[in-house]
Amino acid sequence: MIAVQAEEPVAGVVSGRHLIEHLPNSISPSVLPHDHDYADPVAELGRRVGLGLAARGDVKEVAAWARKAEDLGLDSVWVHDSYFERDPITYLTAIGQVTRRIGLGAGALNPYTRHPVVVAMTMSALDDLAPRRCTLALGSGLPLRLAQMAIPYDDTVARVSEAIDQIRQLWRGEPLKLNDKVPPLQPMFQPPHRIPIYIAAYRTPFLDLCGEKADGYLGRPAESLPAYQKMHARVLESAAAHGRSAKDIDFRGYLLCLIDGSRQEALNRAKREPFVIYMISVLSDISMKRAGFDPALRAQIATAWRAEDYHRAGELIPDELLDAFILCGTTDEVAARAAAYHDEGSMDVPLLQPVLQEEAQIDAVLEAAVTYGTERALAFPPPREEGRVGVQSSISRRARGAWEVVRPFSFTASLLPVSVGGAVALSQGRMHWALFVAALVGALGLHIGTNVINEIYDVRHGIDSITSPRMSMAILKGRITERGAFIVAWSGFLIAAIMGIYLALNRGWPILVLGLIGFIG
Repeated sequence: MIAVQAEEPVAGVVSGRHLIEHLPNSISPSVLPHDHDYADPVAELGRRVGLGLAARGDVKEVAAWARKAEDLGLDSVWVHDSYFERDPITYLTAIGQVTRRIGLGAGALNPYTRHPVVVAMTMSALDDLAPRRCTLALGSGLPLRLAQMAIPYDDTVARVSEAIDQIRQLWRGEPLKLNDKVPPLQPMFQPPHRIPIYIAAYRTPFLDLCGEKADGYLGRPAESLPAYQKMHARVLESAAAHGRSAKDIDFRGYLLCLIDGSRQEALNRAKREPFVIYMISVLSDISMKRAGFDPALRAQIATAWRAEDYHRAGELIPDELLDAFILCGTTDEVAARAAAYHDEGSMDVPLLQPVLQEEAQIDAVLEAAVTYGTERALAFPPPREEGRVGVQSSISRRARGAWEVVRPFSFTASLLPVSVGGAVALSQGRMHWALFVAALVGALGLHIGTNVINEIYDVRHGIDSITSPRMSMAILKGRITERGAFIVAWSGFLIAAIMGIYLALNRGWPILVLGLIGFIG
């Protein structure tokens, strides 16, 4: 495995974090330029890297992110055509309006929901807005989504191959005859500049088609490195068989990223993201086998996902499976994983795409992209396993997680009433210190147990998330396991029970009645 080693800045090379922090503060959706009056890019990267985005969220905000990517020197921005979100071409149009250099990737479109004639017309208009910056990726579409729209799913390879030929014919300004009963189509738009067409599908016939006639290959999100290596080799075999050079085909791929303070925190967070669970659930048997996993594991995860038992689905996902398909870790570790796809998988341009399309993750992914692009991602030892972490460090980490999950900021709710009662007893000369301390400790133990149990079940049922206000992220981010949290909870209840027994033995049944009323309340 590889990652970025910390190092002193060298002449002519700046860190990803430095570039992010020194971008102009004026880049915001409300003040985006519309007159192509741009400053020069902040950075020129040594290796090409792109940004992948979903067609969701505020269009102007997404355009602002793309402008930031351009200022950082990224090669391109690609937007998915994902049903049923929003239209990717609208996003690309907005991006093209506020940028002047960065490439615009539409991918992947398919010939079922968008007729090849419509695709040719659309991309021609986009090329007019952003000359020589557009790229088109064609895929087969998802059978489930097409079925939901009552669109027949036939010989997809033939349809995509035919679509490539038809689009190119229209772009050359030539008539296209699709129906013998009517005159041929005559394109009425000006032929665009050369727009590369990529294949975005993973089945072997599509890889062969890519080698035969496509300009490039686009790997889908959540693709393992071993699978990408095999697909790369198959495309080149097909290219050679059709008399084409390997240099004729550009290789790119979406790489889903989730960035956090540590690799383990990122992994644990990913397991609780419905989008990640969905992506793992819909992996094909081919993808699982190519990555070295039993498809039965994916089937178990998918069963829990379909039942909307996201907690169970997350529990079924091992770290190794996530590591195979998603780049989880710090910005440096994500940059290093991207470098592995480039160095070992021959991916010419990695397209880093945040799992969570929000400002913080966008900035973190851009930082990782710049780190990758400045070629500062170097080899580093594999992550340490839990068993190899020092005993003292492990105890300290678990203690911090336990302290966080009990939610100490709320303790006043239980300690204040007991303390007030103690103050009243003290003022009347009736203070019994042993009973007061027992009541205080018992109330605190009961409060801790209740807090932690609530935390566990809130996380299980998706009530708490990363953005929930005043919540503990100890379980969500893996600082304490669910089993560890249960131990903390039942320890609190046990302490409360012991204190309750002590108080009952000293003050009799009225204490039991009061305790029962409090418990019910």
